[in-house]
Amino acid sequence: MTLAVLIVAAGKGTRAGGGLAKQWRPLAGRRVIDWTIEAFQRAGCGTIMVVRDPDNEHAIEALAPYPELLLAVGGPSRSESVRNGLIALQEIGVERVLIHDAARPCVCPQVIQQVLDALDDTPAAAPGLAVTDALWTGADGHVTGTQDRSALFAAQTPQGFHFDAILAAHMRHDGTAADDVEVARQAGLAVRITPGDVNNIKITRPEDFSRAEHILRSTMDNIPDIRLGNGYDVHRFGPGDHVMLCGVQVPHERGLQGHSDADVGMHAVTDALYGAMAEGDIGRHFPPSDPQWKGAASDIFLRHAVELARSKGYAISNVDCTLVCEYPKIGPHAEAMRARMAEIMGMDMGRVSIKATTSERLGFTGRKEGIAALATTTLVRA
Repeated sequence: MTLAVLIVAAGKGTRAGGGLAKQWRPLAGRRVIDWTIEAFQRAGCGTIMVVRDPDNEHAIEALAPYPELLLAVGGPSRSESVRNGLIALQEIGVERVLIHDAARPCVCPQVIQQVLDALDDTPAAAPGLAVTDALWTGADGHVTGTQDRSALFAAQTPQGFHFDAILAAHMRHDGTAADDVEVARQAGLAVRITPGDVNNIKITRPEDFSRAEHILRSTMDNIPDIRLGNGYDVHRFGPGDHVMLCGVQVPHERGLQGHSDADVGMHAVTDALYGAMAEGDIGRHFPPSDPQWKGAASDIFLRHAVELARSKGYAISNVDCTLVCEYPKIGPHAEAMRARMAEIMGMDMGRVSIKATTSERLGFTGRKEGIAALATTTLVRA
């Protein structure tokens, strides 16, 4: 199913104060619209269209970092803005559409997915929160009565629809509407209510900005900091009767040349750890110009990278190292290498992968001039 998200961002947003439409104002270090767009990108929604006010220079500036977005021109009312967006989306063969207010930056992936799931067997669905507070009617500052709340819901977005159905509904609709559910119901579409979220607030008044910032920062605090790093190293063959690979002495008719013990696999893993932390490479921490590292065992470098990661609060989730060579054969020694690397890093052996491949006799490794290694590591800080 081809899905598109239509973010309505053409309004003036004057009730929120600040002299600038709320969707373009700063929020938690970014702009409101940035959080809204990212929410749908995180949910895996690839095609996103923003309906904007073409005369608003802030809109043009705010959307410039998003060349992948589709853009449409808004109208004088929300309904007309949505209609313009739907008409523009016709050209790309959309089958389902989510229509969302730009001023709801705290929408979570679960709310989005529940709407999409409901569209599998209904033409329209939207999140709503059951009203739990007592409802009054009033006049002149006094309560004049109460209202039954048992069947009332607070409407939220995104509101999801089968595309052809909501486009037809908007094309027939004349006048204003509170939201797209109202347009859909006037066209006779059944609209299913999916679970809403108390944090999926719509920024309307000035005080809503501080509430939205609190929600977003709380969400960010709960997301683990996950870092990926990669490393690459090469050492040429020279005189010797063994090579050091991932901490294991492997018999061979030649040795590897290097300032240290030339353990190409361990060097690649070490650089991957430094890279994940944005801490440069081995040469930054152990300069080859320093004679104290001449012939040094490479586990010194690896242990330093591991301790640095832990001092920053990171746990090493996994390590994957590939050795590239024609000879020596790595398979008979791979388990010993895994065990040694796990021991040095203080990890479970099941999180350490050591494997090998050849370069099909191509390049310097194919000519048996040396060994190359590639490594990837994952660091996690909760």
